[in-house]
Amino acid sequence: MNAIRCPALFVSAPASGQGKTTVTAGLARLFRNRGLNVRVFKTGPDFLDPMILARASGAAVYQLDLWMGGEAHCRELLHRAAAETDVILIEGVMGLFDGTPSSADLAQIFGVPVMAVIDASAMAETFGAIAQGLAGFRPGVAVAGVFANRIGSPGHAAMLAESVTGRMRFFGALMRDEALNLPSRHLGLVQAGELADLDARLDRLAAALEQAGVGTPDSVAFAPVERQAIPRHLAGRAIAVARDAAFSFLYEANLDLLRAAGADICFFSPLAGAALPEADAVYLPGGYPELHLERLSANQPLSQALRAHVDAGKPLVAECGGLLYLLERLTDAEGRSAPMSAILPGSATVMAKLANLGLHSADLPEGVLRGHTFHHSRAEIGLAPLAHTSAARHHGTPEAIYRLGRLTASYMHFYFPSNPEAAMRLFLP
Repeated sequence: MNAIRCPALFVSAPASGQGKTTVTAGLARLFRNRGLNVRVFKTGPDFLDPMILARASGAAVYQLDLWMGGEAHCRELLHRAAAETDVILIEGVMGLFDGTPSSADLAQIFGVPVMAVIDASAMAETFGAIAQGLAGFRPGVAVAGVFANRIGSPGHAAMLAESVTGRMRFFGALMRDEALNLPSRHLGLVQAGELADLDARLDRLAAALEQAGVGTPDSVAFAPVERQAIPRHLAGRAIAVARDAAFSFLYEANLDLLRAAGADICFFSPLAGAALPEADAVYLPGGYPELHLERLSANQPLSQALRAHVDAGKPLVAECGGLLYLLERLTDAEGRSAPMSAILPGSATVMAKLANLGLHSADLPEGVLRGHTFHHSRAEIGLAPLAHTSAARHHGTPEAIYRLGRLTASYMHFYFPSNPEAAMRLFLP
């Protein structure tokens, strides 16, 4: 295989909260409206931003994470996208140089030029200083230019553009406008499916970026990598996957791996009162069960079917929100409480403050899997843990992993491509 060239841009920022997702989503919709086939990637373990970016681009969004998936996996995703699309956008995480690995690491390894989004609402010439600082901080990271977000006027934009010197490019600017903002809640952005006016917001963003004169990114060469064949250990096995507004935190790469292993995936909605499909295994991903207490509690036939599934020794994998659904009771941040499936003994309460966040690995009997944890709830579970995760950061807090028969449940979100063999074994008897 040869390297494939494709226009690409890495959208980063000096810090969180600068508007990376807003600008990336606007660019994706702008290029899509121009008739281009757009593929967007999100740096790091994130579920909510990709929902917005998928709606904007019209294509599934995959994560690029050097720690969870490894360089070869990221390279394969990019090379495949370059062969299938007209333009690639990568949204960074946190600030450009924050974290290990950082967005800068990813941009440097794959040679993708960076556009830094800067909230310029309260600055003038300092905008140029920040731009130059980002560009010169680390040799090898190609900061092509900057984009000014939340400006006050065309005159403000002109002042910011004049502060950018040298070979740095001023990509454009967006005005402060509530109609362009993307609403958020305790775990991040509100899910795309919950925003009735999302497409209208995206089209307004695209129109604003068109007016700003944003052009197509420069071309980048994406080198190939030898693909590793996935053994078809799950051939002939049906896996029922919960997917709705309460259970929506699903990595596309996880589903791809299960399908590549031969699994027949069928989706069902606990919120819609759906019955459990005939299946050899069940996957309950994370999400927002705390926002749907009454509807989940009312679906007693599903709870009974899940208990029968576990009692029969069939595999069930539950992550974060899926874990909460398996408990006896769940209480939201306002004190409202409802019974859940009662498959695991215990209860959980959602809190206003963050309970845990970070990259983690889990050493299971099936093998070591990598992933992450991010939640605002605390659970008290009357079952001895099978194991505890190891946080990638030395001061990170481990998460308990519970095993009941072939049920595996934890706050940790597993990234299956980190160890395909281990992931497949979770769904085997």
